[in-house]
Amino acid sequence: MAGAKNHDYHILPPDIWPFAGAMSALVFTSGMVMYMHSDFFTNWQLVLGLGIAGLIATFFCWFSKIVSEAQAGDHTPVVQLHMRYGMILFIASEVMFFVGWFWSWFDFALFPSTMAEVIGGVWPPKGIEAVMNPFDLPLLNTLILLCSGTTVTWAHHCLIHGDRDGLKKGLWLTILLGVLFSGVQVYEYGHAPFGFGGNTYSSAFYMATGFHGFHVLVGTIFLTVCLVRTYKGHFTPKQHFGFEAAAWYWHFVDVVWLFLFIVVYVWGGWGAEYH
Repeated sequence: MAGAKNHDYHILPPDIWPFAGAMSALVFTSGMVMYMHSDFFTNWQLVLGLGIAGLIATFFCWFSKIVSEAQAGDHTPVVQLHMRYGMILFIASEVMFFVGWFWSWFDFALFPSTMAEVIGGVWPPKGIEAVMNPFDLPLLNTLILLCSGTTVTWAHHCLIHGDRDGLKKGLWLTILLGVLFSGVQVYEYGHAPFGFGGNTYSSAFYMATGFHGFHVLVGTIFLTVCLVRTYKGHFTPKQHFGFEAAAWYWHFVDVVWLFLFIVVYVWGGWGAEYH
C-alpha cells in the first residue's frame, strides 16, 4: 500500500522548535557577548533574558513532544537504540569538557616553574594560605554522591522488575541526596579560605568544582522530571529510556566527582595547610 509505514523508524513531522532553539541559542550567546562588553552595550539584559526565555521554552515544548511520542509508541526498539547512541555521545562530549579542566589543573600543578613569576614556582601558589580539608566536607559530599548512585541504581532495578513503589522511593532519595550535595557545596564555597580568581589555583578549583555542581543541578532536574513522569505512570519495564538516560547522566556526575575529589582536593592540595 502506497504511503504505508514498512520500517521501525519514527519520521518526525515538520516542527518549529528546532528553528526556535537555534535562534534562541543565537540570541543567548549574543547577549553573553554583550554582557562581556557591557561598556559598549547598555541593553544586554534584554537580549540575554530573551535568549534564556527562548531556550527554556524550547526545552519544555520540545521535550514534552518527545515524551508524547514515547507514550504514543513511536519509540520503537530501533529508535530507542539510536537515542541511547545519542546519549552516549552527549556524555562523551561532557567527559571531554571536564578533560579540559583537569588538563589545566595538571598543567598548573605539575609545572609550576613555568609560571614562576605568577605563582612563585610552587603549588599551591604562594597566594593560597590554606586549602580545603579533603577529609571534611569534600569527603562528606563524596559519600553523599556515592549513596545517590546506589539509590538511583535501586530505582532502576525496581523499574525493570515492575516495582513502582520502589522506583518512587529510589528517585525521591536520589533527588534529596542531590539537593543535599548542592547545599553542602554552597556552604563549602561560603566558608572557603580563598576567593574566585586571583591565581591559577582558585580559578581552576572553582571552575572545575563549580561546573560539576552545575551538572549536579541539571541531573537533579533530570531526575525530578523522571519522578513526575513516574507518578503519571509513563515508564514501563521495557520502555523507559528517559529514566535510563537520567541514570546514566547521574552516574557520570558521580564518576567525575570521584576524580575531582582525588585530583583537586586530595592530590592538588597535598602538603598545604588545611582550612
